[in-house]
Amino acid sequence: MLRQVLRIPEAEVVGIVTRRSSSFNADFTSLEPLAKENDIPCYIDTDNNQADMASWIYERRPEVGYCFGWSYLLNPEVLSIPELGIIGFHPTKLPRNRGRHPVIWALALGLEETASSFFFMDEGADTGDLLSQRDVPIYWEDDARSLYDRLIDVAKGQISVFTPQLAVREFLREPQDNEKANYWRKRSRADGKIDWRMSSSSVYNLVRALTRPYPGAHCTFSGHEMKIWSANVVDDEFEDIGHLEPGKVLASDAERVAVKCGEGVVAIQEHEFDELPDKGDYLQ
Repeated sequence: MLRQVLRIPEAEVVGIVTRRSSSFNADFTSLEPLAKENDIPCYIDTDNNQADMASWIYERRPEVGYCFGWSYLLNPEVLSIPELGIIGFHPTKLPRNRGRHPVIWALALGLEETASSFFFMDEGADTGDLLSQRDVPIYWEDDARSLYDRLIDVAKGQISVFTPQLAVREFLREPQDNEKANYWRKRSRADGKIDWRMSSSSVYNLVRALTRPYPGAHCTFSGHEMKIWSANVVDDEFEDIGHLEPGKVLASDAERVAVKCGEGVVAIQEHEFDELPDKGDYLQ
């Protein structure tokens, strides 16, 4: 998204704050190479020292700040530096679904729509006045990568529209309705474990939610954890299975591994099984 800002004539990027790595964000990308490529001053944060960060930003006298993919709340000192404030991004239809892992939860919950939202950051998490919001559909065929990419494409279009508006001070601020807000919690490793008692659609949603660029859903076979990267619902292909237990392998070959769920059947397509389970085996 920062590359999009660099293409806008009204925008002069006076500095970039980034990190070199992240121990907990699977989709992290450092902006240091982009800063060097465009000869932009760059501050490398190592320990979320916002006092030093604030001093560095203040020296550059920005009119507005853009905060994309930063994993920490910004303190009031940092937020107050730009004249127009700092613009945050959250890929949900704010005020609904504030909080952590928005792409993952949207897919895991089987939502049919989300949004790309830009807002003026305050001391809360995703609570500031809205600057721009566009709805984004979620299709049954979507996975984390396709939804992620669609959200970024929509966000780039929004940036191209509101950046010139900010430059001439012709923009709108829409307060969020806190009565309609909810917060998604931080995903734990346990949330990635497939429970075969779930319905086939729920297992499918979990697998597609955690596929690349995220760490993948997993199950257990022969005492070992196995990553599952893609799957599909194949309820109509198997008959008379209501008496079979969840987790039982119904078919297995190089193309797929079909597994009985609490309701329906899932066909695992991309996985990391060292050896394929046989028909009649059980996944846990």
